[in-house]
Amino acid sequence: MKNLHIVFFFLLIILSFDLQAQDSKPLIYRINIKENIGSNTWIYLQNGLHEATEKDAHAVLLHMNTYGGGVLEADSMRTAILNFPLPVYVFIDNNAASAGALISIACDSIFMRNSASIGAATVVDGSTGAAAPDKYQSYMRGTMRATAESHGKKVTIKEGDTITKWRRDPLIAEAMVDERIVIPGFADSTQILTLTASQAMELGYCDGVAESVHEVIVSHLGLSDYVLETYNPSFYDKIKGFLTNGVVQAFLIMFIIGGIYFELQSPGLGFPTAAAITAAILYFAPLYLTGYAQNWEVLLFVLGLIFIVFEIFVIPGFGIPGILGIVFIFSALVLALVGNIRFNFEGLPPTELFRAVMIVLGGMGMGVGLIIYLSSRIGKPGFLNHAALHADQEGFMSVSMEPMTMVGKSGIAATVLRPSGRVNVAGEYYDAISLKGFIEQGDEVVVKRFENFQLYVVKK
Repeated sequence: MKNLHIVFFFLLIILSFDLQAQDSKPLIYRINIKENIGSNTWIYLQNGLHEATEKDAHAVLLHMNTYGGGVLEADSMRTAILNFPLPVYVFIDNNAASAGALISIACDSIFMRNSASIGAATVVDGSTGAAAPDKYQSYMRGTMRATAESHGKKVTIKEGDTITKWRRDPLIAEAMVDERIVIPGFADSTQILTLTASQAMELGYCDGVAESVHEVIVSHLGLSDYVLETYNPSFYDKIKGFLTNGVVQAFLIMFIIGGIYFELQSPGLGFPTAAAITAAILYFAPLYLTGYAQNWEVLLFVLGLIFIVFEIFVIPGFGIPGILGIVFIFSALVLALVGNIRFNFEGLPPTELFRAVMIVLGGMGMGVGLIIYLSSRIGKPGFLNHAALHADQEGFMSVSMEPMTMVGKSGIAATVLRPSGRVNVAGEYYDAISLKGFIEQGDEVVVKRFENFQLYVVKK
C-alpha cells in the first residue's frame, strides 16, 4: 500500500509538470469559417474571439474555405477582426471568394494553400446571381479599399532610396470588385480579379504558402511548440445563428404582424395569438441573449401593442394612440437588431442600421401580404374553407318567421307608434312601424307588410 502511495505521488508530480509545461506553450485559437458567410459564421467569430481572449491566446487563426455570402455579416466580421487586440491570421484552405476575400484582407496575415484562390468580391443579387447596381458595388469597393489601407504602409530601403508603399495595395482590393480596374498581367478591363496563391504572393496579398494549419504555425509563425484549440459551435449557437438570419427575422416579423391582425378580427384568444407570441419570442430571445435587445426595447414593443389594442377597442377611428403604437413596434423591432445602449449609437456602422430597417420593413411588407392573401382565401376551398360561413344556408333561419304570417291581419296599437312602437296582433306583441303618420295607443291597425323583421302597419 505504501508503494502505491509513492507511485501515485510521483504521478501527480509528473502530471503537474506536464500541465505547467502546457500552460507555458503559446495557444493558437482556431475558428473554422467553412460555410457561406452569414449569421452563423458571424456568431462563430464573435464567440471564438471572446473565448480566445478569455483563454489568453497568443493569436487567432481563421481556417477558411468559403465561396462568400452576406455582405453585411462580412462587414461586421471584418470590423471585429480589425478591432481585435490579438493578432488574427487566416489560412485559406482552397477558397476565399467574395465576402471571404473581404474577411481575409482584414486579417493581419494571409496564408494560402497552393491550390487556393482569393478574390471575386463583386456584390451580386442573392436570388438571381446578377451583379447588383453600381451603388452597392461602389460601397463594396470603398470597404475593400479601406480594409486594405488599414494595414498601413511599409518602408523599404533599396539602393539608398527610401521606398514607401502600401502593405496591401488598395487598388488590388478594388479590382476584386470592379472589372474596370486594370492590374497589368493579372486582370484586364473585362475581368474581376481573382488571385491564385502564387499571384497573391507576388502582389503582397499572401504572406506565405502552406499545406496545413500545422505548417502555417511552425513555418510562418515560428512556433515549433504550441497548443492548438478549436472553437466548436454548440447546437444552441447554430439555432441562434439560424434565428438571427435576416430572412428568418423578416418571416418572424411577418407572423407577428399577421397574428396580431387576425387575432384582433376574432373574439377570444386562439391560434393567431399563439403564432404571434411564438414569433415574438423567437425574434427577441436570441437578440436579448446576445446583448443586442435591451429590456426597454422589449417593453417598447409591448407598449406599442397595448396602444394599438387601446386604439381599436376603446377609441373610435384611428388617432394618436394607434400611430404611437405603430411607431413603438417598428422602433423596437429595429433597435433590437442593432447594438445600442439607451440610444447610444456611437461606433454603429450605417450598414448595420440600414440592414435592420430593411429587415423590419421587409417583414412588415410580407405581413401585409400575408393578411391580404389569407383574407382572400377565407371560405374558399383549402385549409381556410371552414373559417367562414358559406352561402348555402337554405332552410336555416336565425329568427322566427312567424310575424310574416301576420300580413293582412288586424290588431291594436299597444304603444304609441311615432313612427315605431309595439302592436298586438292575434294576441301576440310585435315591433311595428307606422307607414302613415303617428298612431295613438289603442287605435286599430292593419298589417300591410313584413320587412327587416318588423311589421309595417296603417291606422284602420
